[in-house]
Amino acid sequence: MSGSGTPDDPWNLTTPSGGGGFQLHLDPEKDVLHCQVGTTWLHYRSGSIEDLHAMLVAHGDWMELGNKDEKQETKPGTVEHWARSADNPVGGWYGLRKGYRGRFANHVTPALVAQGRAELEKRGRSMWVRALP
Repeated sequence: MSGSGTPDDPWNLTTPSGGGGFQLHLDPEKDVLHCQVGTTWLHYRSGSIEDLHAMLVAHGDWMELGNKDEKQETKPGTVEHWARSADNPVGGWYGLRKGYRGRFANHVTPALVAQGRAELEKRGRSMWVRALP
């Protein structure tokens, strides 16, 4: 992963499928994780990366990413479903920008992989992730 995750030096990442690049950076003043995909900005809670890793460690096995846009239903048992669930640490959406709250699994998971704290696996048309110790 290149970059330090700051506004002046964002992380340069690739989607789990390898199909597209994007940038992430933390804004500690606003407590937000900013994601830029082309000209589009998405915003997630700043604790997203740590909470996702903790959930995957507790899960202890592979979990399907299940990427979906905000208005699409998610499959239970996927990272995307967890990121919207009332049962997660924030009690709902990790995405903050209305209309752009989906695709959490597509944009937050690569940060964990780039940090060496998770790995991805392709199974058919689906991507799966598991935490590394």
